[in-house]
Amino acid sequence: MNPIHNTELDLNLLPVFDALIRVRNVSRAAEELGMSQSAVSHALKRLRLFFADPLFLKTGAGMQPTPKALELVRPVLAVMGTVRADLLVHEGFDAATSRRSFGLCLTDMGELIFLPRLIERLRQVAPSCTLRTLQVAPRQVFAALESGEADLAMGSLHSMPEGLFQQQLFMRTFVTIVNRNNKGIGAAMSAERFFAMEHIVVSLSGRREDSYDSVIDQLDGRRRVYLTTPHFLTVPMIIEQNPQLIATVPRELATEFVRYKTVRMVETPVKLPPFAIRQHWHPRYHHDAANTWLRKLVKDVFDGRPE
Repeated sequence: MNPIHNTELDLNLLPVFDALIRVRNVSRAAEELGMSQSAVSHALKRLRLFFADPLFLKTGAGMQPTPKALELVRPVLAVMGTVRADLLVHEGFDAATSRRSFGLCLTDMGELIFLPRLIERLRQVAPSCTLRTLQVAPRQVFAALESGEADLAMGSLHSMPEGLFQQQLFMRTFVTIVNRNNKGIGAAMSAERFFAMEHIVVSLSGRREDSYDSVIDQLDGRRRVYLTTPHFLTVPMIIEQNPQLIATVPRELATEFVRYKTVRMVETPVKLPPFAIRQHWHPRYHHDAANTWLRKLVKDVFDGRPE
């Protein structure tokens, strides 16, 4: 049986469920919806009565959804998506007054590259809006976008599922970072030296074939991978303590690492093609006014961003 009975359930309660499943906090949900906390609490009480389930439980980490609440996510969002598509397409989004909390799927690298400039622009044009970031495995990105937990996924995302819209923002190239005190590596590195070193690769899935620089293995299978990690930002600290290790990373990230004087940057001796940085979103929200506004903002801020 469908867990939602549209003839009995007040559809005005669904945005409250949607906000709570995303932000997991009554006060933040109230702020986003432009409601009082007591009104959100009352709506939650009505939802609990209708579904005969607590839906959200208070824990030390915030409000956690019950299995029943997770079961409801898809049908609730399906109903809301239909309402948005049929009724709200032309309503618009007022960035100047909205208190919307936008969710972004980003890696730690993505946070470093995107957030400083995005926050700066968001404060200017939407002063009451806020941001949330989520780090999820590639196989979970689709679900996060479909459920509305995240509005956009941004970066160079490997193994992305089919069925998402995407838009290219800019292109990036790779360089190699090495221990700044490694005397065996000069201003340039030969291919022989490159393949003789032990490498760190970054892969969100933990699989080497999904690593961001997997193109190296496709071009030449000699690389010796010592460490596979899902985190970019720990790489320079590891190399600082282990000078036998090197890593090939996006140039912009390497530039940030060099600022902290733990590593230095050399050109990768293997010719690697540039790669695209994109934003992705779910078709359900393609015509959603707030999502459309956010995509345009991101495109305006980062379109063709130079190295």
